[in-house]
Amino acid sequence: MSKKLTYYLLVMGCQMNESDAERLETILNSAGYQKTNNEKEADLIGVLACAVRQAPMDRIYSRAHKWNLWKEKKPLITLLSGCVLQYDQKKLAKKFDIIIDIKDISGLPAILNENKKKIEQNTNTNYLQIAPNYESTFKAYVPIMTGCNKFCSYCAVPYTRGPEISRSSVEIFTEIKDLLRKGYKEITLLGQNVNSYGNDINDLRSPHAGKTEMSFPELLHEINSWDGDFWLRFTTSHPYDMSDELIAVMAEQKHLAEYLHLPVQSGNSEVLKKMNRHYTIEHYLERLEKVRQRIPEIALSTDIIVGFCGETNQQFMDTARLMEQVGYDMAYISQYSPRPGTGAARAFQDDISRKEKKIREKYLTEILKKTAKKYHNKFIGKTTKVLVDNIKNQTSDVRSSGHRMSENILTGKNREFKNIQFKGNKKLIGQFVDVKITSATPWALDGKLVE
Repeated sequence: MSKKLTYYLLVMGCQMNESDAERLETILNSAGYQKTNNEKEADLIGVLACAVRQAPMDRIYSRAHKWNLWKEKKPLITLLSGCVLQYDQKKLAKKFDIIIDIKDISGLPAILNENKKKIEQNTNTNYLQIAPNYESTFKAYVPIMTGCNKFCSYCAVPYTRGPEISRSSVEIFTEIKDLLRKGYKEITLLGQNVNSYGNDINDLRSPHAGKTEMSFPELLHEINSWDGDFWLRFTTSHPYDMSDELIAVMAEQKHLAEYLHLPVQSGNSEVLKKMNRHYTIEHYLERLEKVRQRIPEIALSTDIIVGFCGETNQQFMDTARLMEQVGYDMAYISQYSPRPGTGAARAFQDDISRKEKKIREKYLTEILKKTAKKYHNKFIGKTTKVLVDNIKNQTSDVRSSGHRMSENILTGKNREFKNIQFKGNKKLIGQFVDVKITSATPWALDGKLVE
């Protein structure tokens, strides 16, 4: 009996890539492969790339070089998909056996069987209709759209994923209801800009056009009205499209978690204009104020880019002051990295040194430590509901006997998306439990299981 072929996936970047990987797994499984976590033993290695910053692409170049050395000793197929700029596709063409747009992965079995280099674009198949091979049995990502129309000057996404395309609400509801029937506890709706869901279907430019699809607030309201014990999340929201209607639906809570990720990118309106973000700081703060009026204890996270083209010290300090003013409990801070073909790469010079970018990133991280710790301290002494998602072994000294022992530490998140750890049995993974918080750091909470 011949050995079954195996595949290994390297998934980089955002949750959308993680969700896409689940659909890619379905396709590879149908082609006769089975998944392995051992990269060295794989017959096929696939990469879902992230073109948002240069660092992930550098990793791919390095890994591809290593894999091509392996090919000298054994048969190996390498595959590249995900978010890949044409610039990188051309440079990586000789390093990968297959380069395929994520939208065309349904054609992969034919490519593998016929040993083709690249499939021609197949616009007849909507890849989001492929049933995912979910990584988890209790929480799932459900894409509601793909692509982006905003064209932020620093961003590669419109060039790698194309324009916004929404899934039908019927299709989305069918997938979520099936997950809930199977006992899933957490559903996260995904899109590059979920707030504009349905705009590509409903022609908003014409006052006489018939509305054939739900808006994002209507979609949320419908799911939030369903029975059952589950949490509902969504990401990512664009501040420009953060409507009063959406805020009102969020305030219904029930299944909707008290957590909002709202990228600001910079605390200076002039920089935001150069970034083509379509809003001012005043608009951003006005949206946050309305959110906090309706949901006072909501957890807030954001994305921030330091060292964008021409960013002055004063403009950077505006971002620092914004972070202190808002009091984010999490922020994903990155150093600006020019991406070939984007508006910023064409129009501006990357004139902030790496050293200065690193200094600015560290400065903001220190602010985040303080604001996050202040928010986390609110949980100390309180009991919070946690969805347990993992276990790790922690070794500790037992001083009375002089021995070292290993104990099970469970990890999970609450509705506010806080990382929480506590002692418990691994049988609790995938379940909701009550945990009393005993201490807090800027990055996590420690607690004790409420029996």
